[in-house]
Amino acid sequence: MTLSHTPLLRATGVSKRYGQQLALHEASFELWPGEVLAIVGESGSGKTTLLNALAARLRPDEGQILFQGRDGRLDDVHAMSQAQQRLLARTDWGFVHQHAADGLRMDVSAGANVCERLMGLGQRHYGQLRTQAEEWLQRVEIDPIRIDDAPRTFSGGMRQRLQIARNLVTQPRLVFMDEPTSGLDVSVQARLLDLLRQLTQQMQLAVVIVTHDLAVARLLAHRMVVMQRGRIVESGLTDQVLDDPQHPYTQLLVSSVLQP
Repeated sequence: MTLSHTPLLRATGVSKRYGQQLALHEASFELWPGEVLAIVGESGSGKTTLLNALAARLRPDEGQILFQGRDGRLDDVHAMSQAQQRLLARTDWGFVHQHAADGLRMDVSAGANVCERLMGLGQRHYGQLRTQAEEWLQRVEIDPIRIDDAPRTFSGGMRQRLQIARNLVTQPRLVFMDEPTSGLDVSVQARLLDLLRQLTQQMQLAVVIVTHDLAVARLLAHRMVVMQRGRIVESGLTDQVLDDPQHPYTQLLVSSVLQP
């Protein structure tokens, strides 16, 4: 994890309502460069609402989300223009969806999927783009011979690895992940988790990962926050929270009394 005097991301008092339903209540935390943070809790706890608010996909009713720009300043992501948010989303940020089909263009080639963000930043040299795509396919353990195949011909695990390559090709500093291993077979899930751990360490990526699987949190995350009914009820170092949970809800989660 990279040492820094300024957090990469800071959430302060973030709240969101849907009508009378309180989906998120005064969520606050900091994320540091190179740190992996897991947001855990059962279904309906508010973790995906928080993730979408952090990633500027959902505007909170209250609170502030600040991101450290290249100049070192913390900027309010929800005060940015849509054009600024879009630029951030394809440069410094990545977003890995639970369902790979939501994060890929399913009917264009794997290579085109990987290169789309690069082309959005002005790269046009076909040979260089193709070389980068082949390199990234190798990094996510997809045979480069599949570069011209469409993702609809890929298995679920391959699609998820392709989605990861598509996001990481622009060397982002922060990646949001929404249940990236959900729905995959156990062996496929283990392979994907091993790949994610390698890439986050190699690239010194900061990651916010939403998961209901505490084993995923233990394997990947430095710290975790536990959510219940829209509130953060416990936070701390991952091993500390899982080995010595303090809040009754966390204790229930850890003892597997609550099912996701």
